Amino acid sequence: MQKNNITPEMEDQMVEQAYQNLLNGYLSSNHRKKVEVIDKAFRFARDAHKGIRRRSGEPYIMHPIAVATIVSQEIGLGSTSISAALLHDVVEDTDYTLEDIETQFGKKIARIVDGLTKISGGIFGDKASVQAENFRKLLLTMSEDVRVVLIKMADRLHNMRTLSSMPANKQYKIAGETLYIYAPLAHRLGLYAIKTELEDLSFKYNHPTEYQRIKEQVLASEESRNELFARFSAPIRERLDNMGLKYEFNTRVKSCFSIWNKMQSKRIPFEEVYDLYAARIVFECGDDESLAKRLCWNIYNEVTEVYTKHPDRVRDWLTTPKVNKYQALHVTVMGPDGNWVEVQIRSRKMDDIAERGFAAHWKYKIGEGEEEEELSKWLSTITDILKEPEPNAIDFLDTIKLNLFASEIVVFTPKGETMTLPKGASVLDLAFTLHTDLGTHCIAGKVNHKLKPLSYKMNSGDQVEILTSNTQTPKPEWEKFVVTAKGKTRLRAALRHQRRLVIEEGERRFMDFLSAHNIAFSNEVLSQAIGRQRVAGKEELFFMIGNDEITLNEDMVIKKEQGTRFNWWRRNPFKGKEEPKTTNQPTEAISTKAVYSLKTSDGVSNYQIADCCHPIPGDDVVGFLNDAGEVIVHKMDCPALARLKASYGSRLLETKWEDHSDRFLATIRIEGIDQKGILQTIVNIISTNMSINMKKMFVTADQGVFNCDLDVLISDASVVTNLCKEIKKVKGVNSASRVS
Repeated sequence: MQKNNITPEMEDQMVEQAYQNLLNGYLSSNHRKKVEVIDKAFRFARDAHKGIRRRSGEPYIMHPIAVATIVSQEIGLGSTSISAALLHDVVEDTDYTLEDIETQFGKKIARIVDGLTKISGGIFGDKASVQAENFRKLLLTMSEDVRVVLIKMADRLHNMRTLSSMPANKQYKIAGETLYIYAPLAHRLGLYAIKTELEDLSFKYNHPTEYQRIKEQVLASEESRNELFARFSAPIRERLDNMGLKYEFNTRVKSCFSIWNKMQSKRIPFEEVYDLYAARIVFECGDDESLAKRLCWNIYNEVTEVYTKHPDRVRDWLTTPKVNKYQALHVTVMGPDGNWVEVQIRSRKMDDIAERGFAAHWKYKIGEGEEEEELSKWLSTITDILKEPEPNAIDFLDTIKLNLFASEIVVFTPKGETMTLPKGASVLDLAFTLHTDLGTHCIAGKVNHKLKPLSYKMNSGDQVEILTSNTQTPKPEWEKFVVTAKGKTRLRAALRHQRRLVIEEGERRFMDFLSAHNIAFSNEVLSQAIGRQRVAGKEELFFMIGNDEITLNEDMVIKKEQGTRFNWWRRNPFKGKEEPKTTNQPTEAISTKAVYSLKTSDGVSNYQIADCCHPIPGDDVVGFLNDAGEVIVHKMDCPALARLKASYGSRLLETKWEDHSDRFLATIRIEGIDQKGILQTIVNIISTNMSINMKKMFVTADQGVFNCDLDVLISDASVVTNLCKEIKKVKGVNSASRVS
């Protein structure tokens, strides 16, 4: 049955039109015009996918065409990549094999299709170990041919653009893993435009109401913004015209996701996001890099002659480009309306690389397929992680993510060599980056000739010398201040090695204990020991024995007719604390495809509130089915949920709140000018005027400014919103907002 009564002839015409749009875009590019191989790939893919439809109802071939169009027109790749994009699902979804692709299209295209097939279906499956392994494959394929991951990025972008046809729980999963992994990966590859769109689309499906509201507010402020930019740019344009430059001078509005992020982090309304846009000057000067840099500084001088610059907000990415080769000169100046405006100054080549990242290098090289030296350098920094991935999939993804989305600093060794590290990197990070042995034996650092501890966070321009001692050994607490992916991986490997030695000692003691009591070792004996100690497995058991957390006594064996049993004694880790409570298993299986109603009956809820974000009725929430079959409710923007979306997407539940008589805990943060009686006024509003039960209040005052964290019990999010509005009316209160 055809969708919306579209005939087969109309569908064929639609497919041909989409393909012609792809070809027209390719023919207008700077690439060599190899139309024959693209046409052959299209005909082959169309035949292979004949009769197959997407969930939206359109012919499946429309997806490979769309991916190939993104590859060509938005990333800027050539015929080899376009052909591979057209063929990327053929081996996965049809009867054709990789050998068929190689016979028809050659080894180069076949190798790229093979790389895409290995990481097909998203980088995550249903099992954590598979998820980590697939992501590892994704990174490994980048070293073979960067085009594999660029085409994969285009595939994900088109899936996100067409996500509306998927059920809600699948939308959460795909949007979650996109925001958690694909957007940072696009950022690291320098694909700024794609990174921004992936973030916005993820935001759209995770927070549809907030997305729509911010989008409408941006549109509503467009006219006044354009008028302001016209006034701001006029005197600069006059000076640039006098320089005889060919240039473009326009604005780039912050993305909805970026605006929302700022509103959340600063706890401010939309009206107080003053840097809604940045101005960008892109000029033409050919490929002469030294001329481009000179012109950037000349334009900078002209801009700062007109407007006053912010002394701490000049960013020179010309002298030291970012790791993804981003180059530009940023200066923030005071605009005519009294707000700061960032001006980005770039040549055309710099702009191409800023928008398309590594892919833009093809435009400035002869032919296709040259190895990307810059990408290879970056990939070499995570070789350790790929060789020895974290056993836990989420830890592995977190470790990788550290290297994907970090701002960089540049520090110097005593010999003057430069080292690029993520912002916030410690002395210990540098030690592990230089060599594993330096990291494991590091005791301190000399930063600019002054002694600093391992945890000291370095700044750009610091000169750092690593101090070591042969008696130093790695400590678990080091993980708190190691931020680089390489540092975390090498530290964990060293700690695992230490742990392995303890496990071996524990196993030796266990075997000696059995031997001393004439007990033959068996899996049953081992299982009994593991069960009695309530540990995860034999490694944990042996580790606790080797670490003296479990003591084996001679009188611990009781012989019974049924067999041998052990009485064990161990130090109680819950001594002086409450034992953890067990929860009841649900009586019925929960379907992830149906909407799950969050309700309370006779004081018993069919869900649990996540401790990490404390959602309340009225919040955008999603359910997560844990190993015990319980539904844990998280706020949609909870950082912990972002990791779960990326790794356990199949366990997500679309949820809705039922009527509640319960009261939920919410924390409100109040800031303002300390005035006599202000606290009493606030308490009266809460307790008397609104009859809200207060659980806790923590107030600090310093030099005339006060901060108050207030815990209240409320029925839903609207009560919190109204309470914040009322508190803001109090004279002296600057802000009142809910915090997690």
